[in-house]
Amino acid sequence: MKKFFITFLTCLVTAAITLLGYTYYFEQKTPLTPEVAARTAAPNANRVVAGSPVDFTTAAENTVNAVVHVKNLSYITTRSNPLLEFFYGYKGGTQTQIGTGSGVIISEDGYIVTNNHVIANASELEVTLNNNKTYKAKLIGTEKEMDLALLKIETAEKLPFLTFGDSDAIQLGEWVLAVGNPYNLTSTVTAGIISAKARNLSETGIQSFIQTDAAVNPGNSGGALVNVQGELIGINTMISSNTGSYVGYAFAVPSNVTKKIVEDFLHYGNVQHGVLGVSGFELNASTAQQLQLQTDSGFYIQTVVPNSDAAHVQLQQGDVITAINGKSISSFVDIKNVLNTKRPGDVVHLTLQRQAKTLQQDIKLMQADTGSFVFHGIEFSDLTGAEKTKFKINYGVKITAITAEKYLPYEAELTNAILLAINGQKIRSIDQARKLLKQQAENQRTKLDILSPRGELIKLYL
Repeated sequence: MKKFFITFLTCLVTAAITLLGYTYYFEQKTPLTPEVAARTAAPNANRVVAGSPVDFTTAAENTVNAVVHVKNLSYITTRSNPLLEFFYGYKGGTQTQIGTGSGVIISEDGYIVTNNHVIANASELEVTLNNNKTYKAKLIGTEKEMDLALLKIETAEKLPFLTFGDSDAIQLGEWVLAVGNPYNLTSTVTAGIISAKARNLSETGIQSFIQTDAAVNPGNSGGALVNVQGELIGINTMISSNTGSYVGYAFAVPSNVTKKIVEDFLHYGNVQHGVLGVSGFELNASTAQQLQLQTDSGFYIQTVVPNSDAAHVQLQQGDVITAINGKSISSFVDIKNVLNTKRPGDVVHLTLQRQAKTLQQDIKLMQADTGSFVFHGIEFSDLTGAEKTKFKINYGVKITAITAEKYLPYEAELTNAILLAINGQKIRSIDQARKLLKQQAENQRTKLDILSPRGELIKLYL
């Protein structure tokens, strides 16, 4: 028994010594090589966190006070229905339609940017500030292609406003806030990121939008897209959705384009469009191979406008524009993304590919052909030589379309009619008509002398 006890004790002590040695060996803090450390580090061990978490509170608070609610009142004249008149005595009348959207105050004296579609066909415009004060608004100018409009309200107090940020400096993934009045819910703030830049949504390729995943819904149109510093970087314009509501992305007019258009309204009375003075098409690999070009990306010049600066510096068919002001060009929308912030007379720097040579050339932009404009829902354009011969006149401009609800009952008489005079003054060009109509005060009655397509003289009062 004693022998068994000694043997058991010996085994126990041996096991304890073994266990202590094993523990001591594996608990030593042996330094790891860099390669081993990299493989065994936690997944986020090497992530660098720059600065503190993003704080939206200051930007949101400042922005909601500069975003307004825009109400569009339009009056529709309903025609008498003989059948309803016989049974019910119904003789037609006037109906009021109300549309709503958002706007952004951009100056302390009451200039407000919104979307053209928010104020389209308006008989009256009403603006409500975040403090619930309401004002009548005057329409200063509209730009249908980029869907922008400029309004003005008169107030003795200085208004809160947003400053323009640099929309060219935004980056993919950058945090932004969308502020507006969706579904008549005032002062609504949503957050998201920049999803894409220079997004083209039109067949003409003239538009260049910022895409964001911040929630934008009906009523947000005309509201502000701001960065975390509270700077205005875009005017929320539209969503792309089968349901008409937010589905994950929305679009805004860049602030640099907005700022340029606003300045044009204030200084020139209309939007100044500068163009290169060339026409052509975008290149792809297949077209480049057919034309035996040295590059498969850029804008291929097919024709040069006579007497343009492009012609004076001898740009020619076959030249390929690969960059403008250092920005690469691969599509027509890339060109418009640069030119949308330029005016006629501005100089741009082109990088060209001519056969195997790379050329650098400065050219002065020319005035785009602006042979039409819209005023109070009536679209005007220049008469052609054939039309002047047909009507046996040497002056006037043509009415090409009616978009205002109050004039729709007379659409058949007005479409393709000729505007002969404004307040008794003969009209000889589209520029003269535009200038005279823009000069009319809001409360001043304007008389238009119009020749209908059937040769009847119509007097229309705006």
